[in-house]
Amino acid sequence: MDKNEIIGIFRAVQRGEVSPEDAFRKIRYLPFEMLDSSHIDHHREVRQGIPEVVLAEGKSLSDVIEIAGRIYEKSGKVLITRASEEIYRAIGIEGARFHPRCRIITVGEAAEEVGRVLVLSAGTADLPVAEEAVLTARFLGSRVKGIFDVGVAGIHRLFAYREDITGADVIVVVAGMEGALPSVVGGLTDAVVIGVPTSTGYGASLGGLTALFSMLNSCVPGIAVMNIDNGFGAGCLAHRINMLRSGRRG
Repeated sequence: MDKNEIIGIFRAVQRGEVSPEDAFRKIRYLPFEMLDSSHIDHHREVRQGIPEVVLAEGKSLSDVIEIAGRIYEKSGKVLITRASEEIYRAIGIEGARFHPRCRIITVGEAAEEVGRVLVLSAGTADLPVAEEAVLTARFLGSRVKGIFDVGVAGIHRLFAYREDITGADVIVVVAGMEGALPSVVGGLTDAVVIGVPTSTGYGASLGGLTALFSMLNSCVPGIAVMNIDNGFGAGCLAHRINMLRSGRRG
């Protein structure tokens, strides 16, 4: 349930179309709903602009199914990250889609897509993290374009998309190995750049630490840097910035 839905309920009560008792039943699970293993934060989208998302990793199958089902029942949509084929087969929600490369399950979609979010990946091996960012921002309501495998080993590939880069409101740049691509992109545009280091690379990449340190030490000022392999976090931040630039905050 988002802000507009709650306001709509209040206005319906004001017009006499909905009784106060019915209105209470509609919003009774705000701010949260208690289950045996969790407190579901149905109020989060109203408070933060981003709904509660189910991180499947570390949870039992039954917990994921129960939490996702309750979120879907109240909002008509749900996003599950770090999911599996087993969870997808058991979810039992019509319209659920499984994206195996990034291990995301989506149910429902935003009413409209706004703004211009661009997601770039340095290599094809970085695609799972890049796709996680794309699907997250799109689920939340941002208009997203993904361009993949345009890293510094063949920098001419990136320059073929100069128009997309300069036209974006916010750019997520996903890179492993030495993590150089965010600095290159940051030098080409006034859009906010979000760097996402991945764990892609040989031994001295140290599971993504080399890319992380490279992005943190970028000589391009103002680059935001996410945690290693955190495409979800990048998609959320990109969406928030996109909403600000599109005048949709609040």
